[in-house]
Amino acid sequence: MEVEVPKVFMKPLLVPNKTLMGPGPSNATRRVLDAMSNPLLGECHQENLQIMDEIKEGIKYLFQTQNPATMCISGSGHAGMEAAMCNLLEDGDVVLMGVTGLWGNRAGDIAQRYGADVHYVRARCGYALSFEDIREAFQTYNPKVFFIAQGDSSTGVLQSFISDIGDLCRRFNCLLVVDIVASLGSAEFLMDEWKVDVAYTGSQKVLCGPAGITPISFNQRALNKIKARQSKVKSYYFDITLLGQFWGCFGTSRIYHHTVSSTLLYGLREAIAIVCQQGLKNMIRRHIECSYRLQKGIENMGMEMFVPEPNHRMSSINVIKIPNGVDWRKVSQYAMNKYFLEIAGGLGPTVDQVFRIGLLGENATEEKVDLVLTILREAIQNTSGITLNERSKI
Repeated sequence: MEVEVPKVFMKPLLVPNKTLMGPGPSNATRRVLDAMSNPLLGECHQENLQIMDEIKEGIKYLFQTQNPATMCISGSGHAGMEAAMCNLLEDGDVVLMGVTGLWGNRAGDIAQRYGADVHYVRARCGYALSFEDIREAFQTYNPKVFFIAQGDSSTGVLQSFISDIGDLCRRFNCLLVVDIVASLGSAEFLMDEWKVDVAYTGSQKVLCGPAGITPISFNQRALNKIKARQSKVKSYYFDITLLGQFWGCFGTSRIYHHTVSSTLLYGLREAIAIVCQQGLKNMIRRHIECSYRLQKGIENMGMEMFVPEPNHRMSSINVIKIPNGVDWRKVSQYAMNKYFLEIAGGLGPTVDQVFRIGLLGENATEEKVDLVLTILREAIQNTSGITLNERSKI
């Protein structure tokens, strides 16, 4: 054997304890971390299947849906996006992407790879889409699928009137796909009432679970579209008709599909349990109140939120304009090096323009809001020489 043992593996694994107040992942609770240290199970062991069944019921509560085809994809939030696109789309299908930041463009890229005819309706950066713009785009393109992110983590934009979009999609015989990766648990989402056909979220955002396992739900309209396909779903791994059998969604005998991580199931199960025990309405209210406290603190420092309309601001991902003369990288490095606290920069259309502060799950508390405001102030003053006083303008 010519390749020697890497010396790095002669040392123990060391992982620092950081306060994750960027756009995700978020800090997991001790309960979630302890759950993930339980013994491994086989993917078809009865105990593992029971945990999967409990997770399905939890997702139905979080999404406010009765859809039998509610399950998880083994993969990050991107896996939910790709599963939605590859199951619903065939070559030449016309799809319309609502763009309020990065994620509409990302969904469009994925849809093109599956042969769709992709079109876009775009909002100004930092703004939500208007219903009139969406309706005009429907009249122009007559799409079979419409995609929108309820909350776009790159811009901090919260898209409202999802229920009206659901009605519009029904009138045009179009399927509605909503990305709730960063918004679920911090903003109201009513899948069935709003006539959403497919929705998926991230386990590592407000839920404070482990990344790598993505809750997703398909309603009957979406399943009918999949059953009527003229071609096979192009991804075996993301084929919902197979995954649904593995997750016991269709009333048939369960099949082996892939080896799901029992460790991730444990963590997600406990993360969902925490939300259920707190109550979804209480969790949403807490995120909104903490975001308001953060926004007032930012305004008191003389800084501005990136999204000008308060009703269109996400409460989970708070996006702040970088003041003139401030280097966001130095600010972020200062906060991390001195306090082990994460403050993120922009993403996609907001690169080098904003700070992004996440108030996600366990970090959505008044104490964490005050902590991040104090550190942000100190970091800006110490890296730029700018003095921030109460009510001062930069």
